[in-house]
Amino acid sequence: MRVLCVVGARPNYMKVKPVMDALAAAGADLVLVHTGQHYDTAMSDVFFSDLGLRKPDHHLAVGSGSHATQTSKVMLAFEPVLEASAPDAVVVVGDVNSTLACSLVTAKSPIKLGHVEAGLRSGDWSMPEEVNRVVTDRVSDLLFAPSPDAVAHLRAEGCPDSQIHLVGNVMVDSLLANLERARATDTLARLGLTKSGYGLVTLHRPANVDDPATLSRLMSGLDQVATTLCPLVLPAHPRLAARLDQASASERLRIIPAAGYLEFIALQASALLVLTDSGGVQEETTMLGVPCLTLRENTERPITVTEGTNQVVGTEPEKIVAAARSVLREPPPPRRPALWDGRAGQRIADHLIAAVSPARVGAPGPA
Repeated sequence: MRVLCVVGARPNYMKVKPVMDALAAAGADLVLVHTGQHYDTAMSDVFFSDLGLRKPDHHLAVGSGSHATQTSKVMLAFEPVLEASAPDAVVVVGDVNSTLACSLVTAKSPIKLGHVEAGLRSGDWSMPEEVNRVVTDRVSDLLFAPSPDAVAHLRAEGCPDSQIHLVGNVMVDSLLANLERARATDTLARLGLTKSGYGLVTLHRPANVDDPATLSRLMSGLDQVATTLCPLVLPAHPRLAARLDQASASERLRIIPAAGYLEFIALQASALLVLTDSGGVQEETTMLGVPCLTLRENTERPITVTEGTNQVVGTEPEKIVAAARSVLREPPPPRRPALWDGRAGQRIADHLIAAVSPARVGAPGPA
């Protein structure tokens, strides 16, 4: 059985690794395609190294561009690779443009398509990721949902139960597999930080960092939070780094280069509070039992609010500051949602093998 797995951007690497490991253990022939949507060392190479992810078999090197340009470039580059590889199934993860592009190409072939993180919905159609999620789910054959709310969304949209599989969270698989390695790094000592002696911030979503007025509001709110919790450490995503000078970042906000996977997990695990606009960070902080404030008006991961340590607080400074002071006074108790047990990748591999090679499942051995 041959399975082609697609990655393109930073969030994808942690999600595909557990699936590939489980498929490899089952004897599958794996083909890894990197579209090159994220292409610099800080956003790609260091993650392959930290995660022990194998070198891609194909690198499409599409680079950056508008949504239409990037999506079309991935489609054009991926189609001949798909035809030449002739896999039994394609696995896409998450909600980036590469996910959408490779899904559309696969959907117009006879090859089965599986989507990891199916069913997540923010309800915010201004987010490009929301469009990518919905379209990818609609054309996929196998929908691997991380949470019960994701299953409910898929059913509400008319997806048959035979396609939906509640499997748990692959981000958690990677976190559990690498947490002790992350804690063993010298990250805190190198940065002069102590456990529970700092806050951690991440900002990268276009709605937050591309609009000067929104970014200025966020910087103001973070500056006020830093009067209570200092320093606030901000590993600067390339999208944010290019705009920080215009936003008058506070001196209480400690800007550092974008962090690798192990370094960033170490920073999360020892932070007193995390403020973020990242979906993956909402999940990782819940798993780590670290309070998280989401600097958005919505989330596609509501389980981190209902069963985790996350609050959605928006982008207005007064709301951010009030929520931060409240959670520092009374931190939420650590909680772990069901199926966040490090076995999501194995469940996905099992369902994929059963769907693609049903004759092999339960078949008698040679006479």
